[in-house]
Amino acid sequence: MTVQDLLDTPTATSIFTDMHTAYRFTSEPVGDEQLAAIYDLAKFTPTALNSQPLRITFVRTPAGKERLLPLLSEMNRAKSASAPVVAILAADTDFHEHLPVIAPQSEGARERFAANDEHRAAMARNNAWLQAGGFILAVRAAGLDAGPMGGIDTAAIDREFFAGTSLHAFMVVNIGHVAEDGNFPRNPRLGFDEAATLA
Repeated sequence: MTVQDLLDTPTATSIFTDMHTAYRFTSEPVGDEQLAAIYDLAKFTPTALNSQPLRITFVRTPAGKERLLPLLSEMNRAKSASAPVVAILAADTDFHEHLPVIAPQSEGARERFAANDEHRAAMARNNAWLQAGGFILAVRAAGLDAGPMGGIDTAAIDREFFAGTSLHAFMVVNIGHVAEDGNFPRNPRLGFDEAATLA
């Protein structure tokens, strides 16, 4: 298979090359079954020790939007206001409590992580970011458009949505069907020789 053969496969074009970050959305709704399907794909993103620390809060009601929008940067509020669903992505620093079930081959892992808060928080954060990439691709695989954003007050989101929990927000992803003028032309990407080294 040549590079062009790979790029021309339906999977590659529908998830990678034909898709752009969405900034404005149509009013077409996104159903709960679609959100469940997105998660059922994203959960297979590889993580260290199968730790799976990503937690997702799907904000899809007017009341939920009223709570969330003021916690986004002013320039990002209109983007999320237009999206049928906004996913708050958070890292669970108590992911280790699930390890006896999701990583049964790693005996004693829960206890080792429980004894090291700093290492546990770093592992939660790093692997949740890894899962976030899989989540965005899962949105696209489900036939929807994604608009991942920083520009959020993570501490305020934690207080508003996750008070008293072990969840820590790090990103939001707007989800829906992109409007006709809802994205920009694709910017250049670095070439293989600029980004990769053969050793």
